[in-house]
Amino acid sequence: MSLGEFLLVAVLALPAVGAGLVAVTPGERVARLVGTAVAALTLVGAVLLVFGDHGWFGYGPAPAVQPWHQLDLPWVPGLDLRFHLGVDGISWPLVVLTALLTLLCCGYTLWRVPAGGSGRALVALLLVVEVGILGTFLALDLVLFFAFFEVVLLPMYAIIAGWGGADRRRAARKFALYTLLGSVLLLVGVYVVVAAAGTADIVALTGGAGLSRGTQLAAFTLLGLAFAVKAPLWPLHSWLPDAHTQAPTVGSVILAGVLLKMGTYGLIRVAVGVAPEGARWAAPVLGVLAVAAILIGSLVCLAQDELKRLIAYSSVGHMGFVLLGVATLTATGIQAALIGNIAHGVITGLLFFLAGAVKDRTHTGALAELSGLRETAPRLAGLLGFAAVASLGLPGLAGFWGEAFAVFAAVRRGGPLWTTLAVLAAVGGALTAAYFLRLLRQVTHGRPSPAVGRLAPGLAGAELTAWAPLVLLALAVGLAPTLVLGLATGPVDALVGVLR
Repeated sequence: MSLGEFLLVAVLALPAVGAGLVAVTPGERVARLVGTAVAALTLVGAVLLVFGDHGWFGYGPAPAVQPWHQLDLPWVPGLDLRFHLGVDGISWPLVVLTALLTLLCCGYTLWRVPAGGSGRALVALLLVVEVGILGTFLALDLVLFFAFFEVVLLPMYAIIAGWGGADRRRAARKFALYTLLGSVLLLVGVYVVVAAAGTADIVALTGGAGLSRGTQLAAFTLLGLAFAVKAPLWPLHSWLPDAHTQAPTVGSVILAGVLLKMGTYGLIRVAVGVAPEGARWAAPVLGVLAVAAILIGSLVCLAQDELKRLIAYSSVGHMGFVLLGVATLTATGIQAALIGNIAHGVITGLLFFLAGAVKDRTHTGALAELSGLRETAPRLAGLLGFAAVASLGLPGLAGFWGEAFAVFAAVRRGGPLWTTLAVLAAVGGALTAAYFLRLLRQVTHGRPSPAVGRLAPGLAGAELTAWAPLVLLALAVGLAPTLVLGLATGPVDALVGVLR
């Protein structure tokens, strides 16, 4: 077994085995320490996957998917299904982001365990969720992709229902029902593709693999809807605000940071890659829905009066920019989607950590009861201000590139429709700035409210340890976007090549 194959197995096996170890380790704190150590080892393995015999900017001719490392073993020989894993410049940043956020969330539980259950069970569930998300990003077999896609459902349901807020059970049920709907559509879409092509191998299927136009249209419709539920994309987003608002802090961070990316990644890797004719056919509709998500999400945020709910709805608009980039079916647009995914995961993960800290201290999320934060807790207010301006797309921070490139890609696509969509998306970007500045004015400025007036100015060391990597990444990706785009240039160009 080569080093690359070993690492592919390790990043999936470590959290899976770690979840079992956490469950049987005696002692609450020791179990959480074991889980955090396993998450740290998983992150090391994920980072090491970048090393291999690949160029940073060049890809050769077909096939369009050329993994740096891959493991291809028989899985169900009778059905010609294979345990096929691989990583390239499109999936690797998401793999590292998943491993990083899981480590930060597991480490956070060493300091604070939300009410509702044991910290040991919460860490074990976080590691199981990590297995499902990492497997989704690494799978190169459609049936294997579907299997990993489904692993996430039950543990995330349990995290929301077990450690969430007062209305957690309703939010968890809504999350499960919507996700099950997406799962059914995904299963049917996978069956349509595999039955028509005679293979489930994503490498062989990328570019259409001789699928008829009718099959590609049907497959893209099913797969696109399935991934739209998971992303979630408007108008299939209504589970998102409830789930984010009711989930515990670590659950919200994983949900926003990486679980949503399973949908956008699947849209790029599977729906667009496997059914390019369907993607070309649906591109104008996707563009319109993307801009609708940007505008509606922004307008709803302007009317929100609850901190976590506002951040949750902001994800609808940010995912709209990701979808707009994908809908253009251009290299610039898909690059915008990829860097938008990473930026959203980093910044919104940080925002939910900070929102959780505010709520834990004040016992309220109502914006009207949170004024004057900078007077009593200036460090927390400063970090919240940094995360907010990063999320609104300030140049020099990570959130800028995805939004700017998506609008630019729509303009370059040309024609009345795409030009109009670009202008409306830019207006949505301005609205994003408006609601985040409104948030900062209400929460950080003014006289301290009674809930804020009793806060201590300091921050816990565990909080700073969890937040610092996200602050640094928001700066690093904003100042050097090639950290993400350089790795993805080759595979994106290869993917766009099969779309033409």
